[in-house]
Amino acid sequence: MSGEDRYAVFGNPIKHSKSPAIHTLFAQQCSQHIQYRAVRVEPDGFAQAAAGFFEGGGAGLNITVPFKREAFEFADSLSERAARAGAVNTLSRLPDGTIEGENTDGIGLVRDMVANLDWAVRDLRVLLLGAGGAARGVLEPVLREGPKQLLVVNRTAERASQLALEFAELGPIEGGAIDLVGGRQFDLIINATSAGLSGEAPQLPGSLLTERSCCYDMVYGPEPTPFMRWSAHHAAWAVADGLGMLVEQASESFYIWRNERPQTLPVINQLREAMAVA
Repeated sequence: MSGEDRYAVFGNPIKHSKSPAIHTLFAQQCSQHIQYRAVRVEPDGFAQAAAGFFEGGGAGLNITVPFKREAFEFADSLSERAARAGAVNTLSRLPDGTIEGENTDGIGLVRDMVANLDWAVRDLRVLLLGAGGAARGVLEPVLREGPKQLLVVNRTAERASQLALEFAELGPIEGGAIDLVGGRQFDLIINATSAGLSGEAPQLPGSLLTERSCCYDMVYGPEPTPFMRWSAHHAAWAVADGLGMLVEQASESFYIWRNERPQTLPVINQLREAMAVA
């Protein structure tokens, strides 16, 4: 691609989005010239806004809450990952003018855990908290890493059970109510709920953790999240938030659009430093 291709992230709220900063840093690093901005879209205006963006020559969109399902429905075609996730966070205009939907959330999570943090998933006992869109979006890439078992728990047990049924062909997965964790231990716990954004700590027994357990929260902030504090209080071996996942999923989007893979660690570190002084 040449010239100043236009990209954007659509969401609501969107004011605090880090995507423009991330993609600007990627473009500088790769000596590419792009425009990337954050756009607040009204709750019932996604399809119209997305159509207008692409009809006006836009090259690609990132999608954040609450529009990932609408982006899924908007796309003319879907990657296998996006089709299984039932949600899209990356839209791309193809050479024939049609729009393809992809979901890079799960690959972002796995890449942050495995490549950046040096955590393993293979042969581990994994607990996934939550059964909403965030959980659904990461299940396939996590299962493809080959965990020994994966348990999905949710306040609404039926949603977790349904997810387990839908993804059963990809690996050893079960789902249900939170009380399924009783008496069990896990090597890796991933929090895919948004409870921490409202300051809510998880109602979980500390006995879930072994002395080598790792805990990952898919949300992030300048301070440790309630789930991260719970993990540290119960002596988890390692604890991380979702900032690296955010940068890694953006990196995958950038690669889809620009066919070049940026270095992510310098960007993660730069964002982390900026958050510390903000």
